[in-house]
Amino acid sequence: MTTAPTTEAKLLTAEELLRLDAEGVRGELIRGVLCETMPTGELHGKIVMRLGGLLFGFVEPEGLGTLFASDSGIWLERDPDTVREPDIAFTSSQRLPLDAWNAGYAEVVPDLVVEVASPSDSRREVHDKAHMWLNHGVRLVWVVQPETRTVDVYRPDGAIATLGEQDSLDGLDVLPGFTCDVSAVFGPPPADESPGGA
Repeated sequence: MTTAPTTEAKLLTAEELLRLDAEGVRGELIRGVLCETMPTGELHGKIVMRLGGLLFGFVEPEGLGTLFASDSGIWLERDPDTVREPDIAFTSSQRLPLDAWNAGYAEVVPDLVVEVASPSDSRREVHDKAHMWLNHGVRLVWVVQPETRTVDVYRPDGAIATLGEQDSLDGLDVLPGFTCDVSAVFGPPPADESPGGA
């Protein structure tokens, strides 16, 4: 997800961000600074929906936990407040009961976060964002790289693995039993990348 800092000097709170969202201003809050989020494009949306659907099909039937979309917002820090928007997040039912409802931002740090890199994101930016999530207690981060059709897997122990389309994405101890082909995350390659394409 792409964020652009605004020129406002005043630090905002999570409550103020929620009010701005109701007025049509979409963004993340990073230590009180509003960073408006921009639409990320068709490919980004397709990948989020494909992977979100695969996760939903695994999580929902067994009531394993709650999946969040990017516009949910995760409240990570207070005074000054930080609210981030992962593209997909999963929190187990052991940590967040299925019947828990909150009209504001989620306050339980997810177990799994998925970030889909945008064309404007540098490798350093997505790497730093993955470590930001880990530093807040997330147990598994998947960074999806549309340009290379790979997924970078980050663990709290510092291990980073890059998976290609021939590999399988595994929920490990965070979502035991979940596995899918990396190629399923992306779907068919663009026509000019297909065998026999221009």
